[in-house]
Amino acid sequence: MTGWLLIVLLLVLGGVLSTLGDRLGSRVGKARLSIFNLRPRSTAVLITVLTGSLISFLSLGLMLLVSRQLRVGLFQLDGLQAKIKAAQKELRLRESNLIALRRGAVVLSSGQRLATAKFRLDNPNQAKGIIDRLLQEANLEAFRRVLPGEKPNRQILRVPREEIQKLKETISESGTWVVNFRSAGNVLLGEKWVYAIPEVRPNIAVVQKGDVLGKITLNPRDRTTDVIRKQINLLLASTFAEVRRRGSLSSGLQFDASSVNQLGKELVGLLGGTIILESFALKSSDTSDQVKIGLRIKQNINKPDKSSTWAN
Repeated sequence: MTGWLLIVLLLVLGGVLSTLGDRLGSRVGKARLSIFNLRPRSTAVLITVLTGSLISFLSLGLMLLVSRQLRVGLFQLDGLQAKIKAAQKELRLRESNLIALRRGAVVLSSGQRLATAKFRLDNPNQAKGIIDRLLQEANLEAFRRVLPGEKPNRQILRVPREEIQKLKETISESGTWVVNFRSAGNVLLGEKWVYAIPEVRPNIAVVQKGDVLGKITLNPRDRTTDVIRKQINLLLASTFAEVRRRGSLSSGLQFDASSVNQLGKELVGLLGGTIILESFALKSSDTSDQVKIGLRIKQNINKPDKSSTWAN
């Protein structure tokens, strides 16, 4: 219903009820009726007052009946205002987070390790103690990174209860387990909460000493410093992906950076045909261990074998 039509109806309704109230009050006065033991004149005044109240009640009822906006504004205004304020607060927070992200203020990246433990339970009742200890370690690590300088006197780590329950059920079974708590998202410096998720895997051997974990082929035209650097980075990335695929919870690879740089220099100076560059495991590693690797180069099978190994 349009606003003008509503106004017209209110005016008509008010006029009709006012006339009826006036006539009713006059008749009550002339008839000298009494209500609640009031004097006839007081009774007439009371009737007039009640009629005016009825006009207000019916007018408001009619407006509420035909105007959804009025109903919302009258009964839900406080809630709507609270949601506006909450939305503005969230917007300001997102803006500040975006600014912080652009400034590089991320102190915990998504998936970053907070606490890791390898253990074997002799009794399923030990599961709760293990989990509590890991949560404390993860909370301390989160505090150290997110709120540096503050005393870690409260719990800022948040982990879903259902995830904790599933973790408890899993590690209560027989076997050796590795539990790792990781950040569930990017966390900015000074944030109040750090949300984390646990991951659990059986502790198994993921690489054996000497395992080839990745390889790339370098053609003669690829012997520039820039190309070789990119190819080595690609090899390291594919190697890390391979150890993760095998079940490693390692957050990175261990290798001698100076040896890798020296290897790059040697590759630039090598002559001849195609070169195969390999990454391999320097030692055997389990699920929770850091994987230590080396790099080695081999020339094309059409050339004399001049294998070189660069590792710790």
